[in-house]
Amino acid sequence: MIECVQDTAVVILSYNGKKWHEQFLPLIVSEAKTGYDVVLVDNASTDDTYQYIVDNWPTVQTVQIAVNRGFANGYAEGLKQIKAKYYILLSADFEVTEGWFKPLHDAMEADAMLAACQPKIRYWREREYFEYAGAGGGFKDKLGYLFCRGRIFNTLEKDEGQYNDDIEVFWASGGCFVVRADLYHNMGGLDPELYAHMEEVDLCWRFKNAGYRIGYVGSSTVYHVGGSVISYGSPQKLYYNFRNSLVLLLKNERGSTLLWLFPVRLVLDGIAGLHALLKGKWKETTTIVKAHFHFYGKLGMWLSRRRENKARIGRRNPEGIYNRSIVWDYFAGGKKQFPDLKWPTRKL
Repeated sequence: MIECVQDTAVVILSYNGKKWHEQFLPLIVSEAKTGYDVVLVDNASTDDTYQYIVDNWPTVQTVQIAVNRGFANGYAEGLKQIKAKYYILLSADFEVTEGWFKPLHDAMEADAMLAACQPKIRYWREREYFEYAGAGGGFKDKLGYLFCRGRIFNTLEKDEGQYNDDIEVFWASGGCFVVRADLYHNMGGLDPELYAHMEEVDLCWRFKNAGYRIGYVGSSTVYHVGGSVISYGSPQKLYYNFRNSLVLLLKNERGSTLLWLFPVRLVLDGIAGLHALLKGKWKETTTIVKAHFHFYGKLGMWLSRRRENKARIGRRNPEGIYNRSIVWDYFAGGKKQFPDLKWPTRKL
């Protein structure tokens, strides 16, 4: 068991991530003097990543996972071995900035009901723009579709200071995810069965169902390379997008809502599959079908997870739920950016 000296552990999950550590670890370690320990969880790397850390970074503590069973499982196993007040789950392909830590820590210290939060996430390759994985804070619409301030579907906004605020959101990005350690474990942590997509949304939804808050802290900025775990636009990404979105609904949505929402989502997924088929995108169509079959194949397990989550439900916190269809507003209504929604947010 690693017992952190500081109250916060910045936990970096790594699989063959040496090139990212050579580039990004120096500033992460330098900034540790502001109040955190650095722990690297090696997720059964097949290169010399682990030895590189041991040989070159004596202040970085390490945890080794014997078998790589995905992103969510790597964190699920690694965090069992780390004792701290707060965890910051930081993906290996993130670049931090000077002073990134204190605003996040201050936000968590100021509000005991703040379960988790994230910083502003910008795109490493086009640094003036927000990034797909979290951007300016995560939301969901009434049909369960996810989007962010600064990124709705494939439209990225340029950061011009419009999201420098601190607000409550529905979910925080798992790429740079600050969470209360005791609450993380008490609420069941990341679900390893989700593998590497939406696992943080699932956890945040559990927090929200128990009455906690999720935050976005715009005074802290990090940069994300993106696509290093599952590449954007890949069949694997598509598979987990369709399968895990159904899993999240079944595990966390109200039963009365599921009665109408689940059939609607099945129809919409069917339309997506048919659209791909008519365009000759056979692989995309088969991937959507595969995602559904695999979802039904483990239906018993997902229902068991739902029963576990039900026992944790308190006074649900609906903040961050957009009470319209983001799909309709974006594709039919032409609302491509968050300000177009004319939807007020709530400050932390």
